[in-house]
Amino acid sequence: MFALFSRCCCTLTPNITATHHRYVWKIPTFKKLTNSNIYLNKLHFQPISVAVSNADPEIKNLETPDAEEPRFRWVKINSDSLTEEQKHAISQLPPKMTNRCKAFLKQIICLSDEKGSLSWLLPAWVKSVKPRRADWLAILKELSRLEHPLYFEVAERALLEESFEANVRDYTKIIHGYAKQNRLLDAESILLAMKRRGFLCDQVTLTALVHMYSKAGNFKLAEETFKEMKLLGQPLDRRSYGSMIMAYVRAEMFDKGENLLKEMEAQDIYAKREVYKALLRAYSMTGDSEGAQRIFDAIQLAGITPDVKVCALLINVYAVAGRSCEACIVFENLRRAGLEPNDKCVALVLTAFEKENKLNKALDFLIDLERGGIMLGKEASEVLAGWFRNLGVVEEVELVLREYASRN
Repeated sequence: MFALFSRCCCTLTPNITATHHRYVWKIPTFKKLTNSNIYLNKLHFQPISVAVSNADPEIKNLETPDAEEPRFRWVKINSDSLTEEQKHAISQLPPKMTNRCKAFLKQIICLSDEKGSLSWLLPAWVKSVKPRRADWLAILKELSRLEHPLYFEVAERALLEESFEANVRDYTKIIHGYAKQNRLLDAESILLAMKRRGFLCDQVTLTALVHMYSKAGNFKLAEETFKEMKLLGQPLDRRSYGSMIMAYVRAEMFDKGENLLKEMEAQDIYAKREVYKALLRAYSMTGDSEGAQRIFDAIQLAGITPDVKVCALLINVYAVAGRSCEACIVFENLRRAGLEPNDKCVALVLTAFEKENKLNKALDFLIDLERGGIMLGKEASEVLAGWFRNLGVVEEVELVLREYASRN
């Protein structure tokens, strides 16, 4: 026993002497031990209590005072316990979606405080199925379509997962999503996280920021971001230009918006219909007939066919200015183009006649409409009735109201 103990615990130190060319091993002399624990410590042995600590669960808990995080229990969903809303959401999942994605989405749809949280569910799913980027994208697309409240949380957590292979466009989508909900602080937080992780803002990201700041009424930041976009040295597309034009419109800087529109046209770039329409409406509501006419002409030069609503905006600016002749010309051009004038257009022309007190012209206009099979609607009838009332022609007012009531 002692021999075995000496082999395990003692350190043998070779001492080579030159006598007869032999090796002489000197074994250290053991001192009398009075305290075995002290001797074991000198020989670098660990105390027995530590040696068995890994096997003792109580001691292990003492060594790691932090309690283990609760684990998510991946249980099969019982259809009997689902609400009608949950059943409908699950039934709308794409039939071609992979089972791994469907399983996760079902858990998301049925997730509640009693069943756990996303911070447990997501790691459990990642560890279980080891998703690819395509799986992440399919899940985010479906959560976005469902307008699920956990969409942004899942998207932000996905950015941190290696299997997601995040790029600039993924960050931009989240920023744009937050911008649509006017959640500026959340969008800026994602922007900072993107920069910290070494991603540079590109044209698409900066366009989303211009749009966000513009909608929030922060014109200064929108303009600064647009200037930063130009410094990238890349040709701007119509979305980038359009977002800044909308910012100028919201800031009531219509001339700067129009100048930017001309800058686009010089490069054979044309804005979307909504951008032209916003600028035309801005001029129309302020009574700037010349500006409205310029934008209306620009719409046609861009190859966009004016619809009834666009024509109504042009008629409106002449109605506000009390220029009935121009209003009638636009109205007639509308009809020649094969468009059916709506009640709003008729009401605006009558308003223009009223401002110039041209009752006879208005009556001729109404007779011409009747010959063309166009009947007065509610708005036009109210304009005409109000005009007659102001003139003190009570009988005509009653006649107009009776005719309108009989048609409805």
